[in-house]
Amino acid sequence: MTDRADTPDGGRGNAGDVPVHPRPVDLAPADPVPAGPAPANSASGTAATPDAAAPPETASEPPRGGRAPRNGRRVIRAGRDLPAAIAVGVVLGAVILVPLFTLYPIWVAVVSAAVAVGTYEVVRALHVAGMSVPLVPLAAGAIAMPVAAYTSGTNGLALALAGTTLAAVAVRAVRDPAGGGRHGGGRQARLRDAAACAFTSAYVGFPAGFATLLTSAPDGHWRTIAFLGTVVASDIGGYTAGVLSGGRHKLAPSVSPGKSWEGFAGSVVGCVVVASVLMAWPLGAEIWQGALLGAAVACTATVGDLGESLLKRDIGIKDMGNLLPGHGGLMDRLDSLLCTAPVAWLLITAFLG
Repeated sequence: MTDRADTPDGGRGNAGDVPVHPRPVDLAPADPVPAGPAPANSASGTAATPDAAAPPETASEPPRGGRAPRNGRRVIRAGRDLPAAIAVGVVLGAVILVPLFTLYPIWVAVVSAAVAVGTYEVVRALHVAGMSVPLVPLAAGAIAMPVAAYTSGTNGLALALAGTTLAAVAVRAVRDPAGGGRHGGGRQARLRDAAACAFTSAYVGFPAGFATLLTSAPDGHWRTIAFLGTVVASDIGGYTAGVLSGGRHKLAPSVSPGKSWEGFAGSVVGCVVVASVLMAWPLGAEIWQGALLGAAVACTATVGDLGESLLKRDIGIKDMGNLLPGHGGLMDRLDSLLCTAPVAWLLITAFLG
């Protein structure tokens, strides 16, 4: 999960983000400014200026770093609907924690439902890009992969991944054998769509299986909390450090202009502290093991969010969806978790057995 501010990259920021003023993405060229004197305002007779005609969010855009002077005071802008985002975060936390500490099968069902919705959002985005990707086999596979991981371990997860990819490619071949679509047909289109099917199944459902694998141990609920809590710490630490520092040193300006090295440093600190505590208590691991887990999670969470930002930028969309107020689509919440789950499972299993 990521704590995001709206960014011009077509997505919402993550650990290391500096909140920037939200604005809609408009790919159309700006109207040229006519030469000569400005036309008079029809109501007052005064000359109209570009500032007067500009929309409020453009005319009052704050300087870089999300801070704008107001009556001589500096104001930090969050860049999103924080009350809605916090409320949604609390609800999501309850949906995760209650089944995790009661019945694992309900937890697995929650994970499967989440990745099914995430798969729908990714498939819809690929359709916007002109790709012919079948939703039904990919969504069914996304539901099956966490279940297979919980019941049959890594072998079941691998088989479910292979079956999902093959089924999606087969449905695509039968449904659209000529390879039509916005960008034309032919062999190149078929290969493109097959690659998109493999990408979707490996991007969403497959890593979610590692989240359910964490619950295979007797202390699986605490292992899962260590994984989830560290990702949340990455979001909070990066967001806080990015806001307080102003985020002057950009991390990846061509992909996500809101991310900064200052925010990434805050993400690392937050992850290391939280992971060290959660791994030492109640899991009984060494402090250095928790610190290593925290550093790894800070990196994978940031990579996961940058990867989704790059995908949305290439497609030309702002969010994967609008299901969650203040957050965007569900995939805008899952991107960091999905990228982190395999690494967290590997490290926690290596440290604790």
